[in-house]
Amino acid sequence: MHWKDLKVWEKAHNLVLEVYRITSRFPKEELYALTTQLRRSSASVAANIVEGQSRNTTKEYLQFLYNARGSLEETRYHLLLAKDLEYLTIDKYMPLENQYEEISKMLNSLISRIKVLSNKGLAEEGLSKQGLRGKGLGEVKNV
Repeated sequence: MHWKDLKVWEKAHNLVLEVYRITSRFPKEELYALTTQLRRSSASVAANIVEGQSRNTTKEYLQFLYNARGSLEETRYHLLLAKDLEYLTIDKYMPLENQYEEISKMLNSLISRIKVLSNKGLAEEGLSKQGLRGKGLGEVKNV
């Protein structure tokens, strides 16, 4: 399975695009501050999923998924800050927060499933080179 087939990557990527759209309306004085931080942390979520899935071992894959989770929480904080600074209205903030919450749950589910498969000895066979490919992984496809 290719990383583009992962629903969690697709959702994270779509939110990066949305973050770029909303930050284009932030005040110019934030261009090298909050705007850049928010764009980088949101892009890092999707990028870490891609990089981890391209690694050679399950341990490396999990580490990049943990990094994605950390970047996701950083992004959530930056969005909260943007709302509190009144760069985002509550109507713009809440849908983003809800979508990031969904991605957080998906990442946690993916991490848990990979760990279970790894403990069963399937991960090194089925996940090591291409992420979610191999035996017993059908239920992970939609994550």
